[in-house]
Amino acid sequence: MDWSLRTCARKGHITYKPTETDLADHLRATTPHGEAWRCLRCGGYVLGTPHGSGPADRAPLVLRGRALRDLLVLRLLAVERAGRGLLILLLAYGVLRFRSSQATLRQLFEQDLPAARPLADKLNINLDESGVVHTIRTALGLQSRTLVVVALALAAYALLGIVEGAGLWYAKRWAEYLAVVATSAFLPLEVYELIEKVTVLRVSALVFNIAAVVYLLLSKRLFGLRGGHAAFEAARHSESLLEVRAVARTRG
Repeated sequence: MDWSLRTCARKGHITYKPTETDLADHLRATTPHGEAWRCLRCGGYVLGTPHGSGPADRAPLVLRGRALRDLLVLRLLAVERAGRGLLILLLAYGVLRFRSSQATLRQLFEQDLPAARPLADKLNINLDESGVVHTIRTALGLQSRTLVVVALALAAYALLGIVEGAGLWYAKRWAEYLAVVATSAFLPLEVYELIEKVTVLRVSALVFNIAAVVYLLLSKRLFGLRGGHAAFEAARHSESLLEVRAVARTRG
């Protein structure tokens, strides 16, 4: 897929008139319908006046090719993080709602449990030693203060995911660092859960999170890798300078 053409089709072309005459001549074309200027993103010619003008080193930073693909990857990560944050926020709300009716639910559970014993006996299930029954009783027996702490912890984690998702959507560098730190912090827990019980969902989640961390570390040059922030910014600005020079001279 040509990511540059795809983005121009959705957002429109970007043209620029450099003050350097030789570069301007390479970017400009004369047609029977008037002047046409070469798009800095896809390289196609666009009729009409350019969107901007100035020195070549002031040309706008236009994402092209691989940079556009990387932005798509970041936005996929952003959707996953923000979506997970919203689900956890709903869970926190559910815990608070459960807290308000905890006593009633505990009473109903203990009243209705004997009705399930005949069926359980036929299935050779001992309800008194059932792990599910024990888990439900433990949850229903939690103190109200404990449930508030759990709900607040869930809400804080959910907000972290939503903020992380918003930052990744707009390709903010602080969000990339936050994503690496937050994801890495929970990797030991995911490994521990996998040791306890192997499931397809747990394996998939672990592989996805490890891949996300490695991708962000290497492609975004985080924590000094591959030259660090200075090399990352230098590469971006170098590409920005070439948006006019390289595109213009592909015809030369």
